[in-house]
Amino acid sequence: MKLHYQKLGSGHPIIILHGLYGSGHNWLSIARELAGFSEVYLVDQRNHGQSPHVNEHTYPDMMDDLKVLLDDLQIERAMLLGHSMGGKTAMFFATHFPGRVSKLLVADMSPLSYIRGGQEPAQVHGHKHIIESLIGLDLDSLRTLKEIDEELAHHLPDKRLRQFLFKNLHKKEQEGYSWRLNLPVLLNNLSHLIDGLSLADLNSKGYRHFPALFIRGGESNYIQVEDEQAIRQIFPSAQIKTIAGAGHWLHAERPEEFVNLVKRFVMM
Repeated sequence: MKLHYQKLGSGHPIIILHGLYGSGHNWLSIARELAGFSEVYLVDQRNHGQSPHVNEHTYPDMMDDLKVLLDDLQIERAMLLGHSMGGKTAMFFATHFPGRVSKLLVADMSPLSYIRGGQEPAQVHGHKHIIESLIGLDLDSLRTLKEIDEELAHHLPDKRLRQFLFKNLHKKEQEGYSWRLNLPVLLNNLSHLIDGLSLADLNSKGYRHFPALFIRGGESNYIQVEDEQAIRQIFPSAQIKTIAGAGHWLHAERPEEFVNLVKRFVMM
């Protein structure tokens, strides 16, 4: 699959992979901070942004998309920076093609599956509610952003979350809006999106001693103690840093602290 991307700067390449409901454009301000010393690629993953909408949405699929992109760009080795879903895409790629990764940066995502103890994880419940709320909007009858916001507020009271989601609204040539997210496919593939790497399968996948940095939000529950153990097992050179007071969208909540951590690591 050919993914949509935007390129900034010059130098050793860094590929930025957004999370669920995101797009490469959401990372433009951070990319500008990195473009002074790196060739930055802002990628729209499948079923997001301006990349194709398809029925399949698993990490092996997104890993293959990334490989096609690097091959097309003739990039042999790159730094990977991924948040949430994008972070797990980066981890899948890094464990299967370690020779093509110079550095790995993961923002608030565990390498493990979130299916633990046979119960539906809180992350799945939350995402299911968000996606079903978006699908439930009758965009044909809601003509303005104000109308959409007022209707969605009944289901998603967090204004900052709604503003983030609205970045996926596309103004039609005529009247009204449409989503740049493939919402039905994302809903149907939530079980794949909480999947993770298998520690047993990784034993034969080669060496992963490239530098790795995991940045988590101090108020987020996406990286637990057992996740830290897995991170250090899978990525022996990994550092784990915490941004106090930040949640899962740490790069948007604490952009200056996030960028400083990324810059220090990238320029080491």
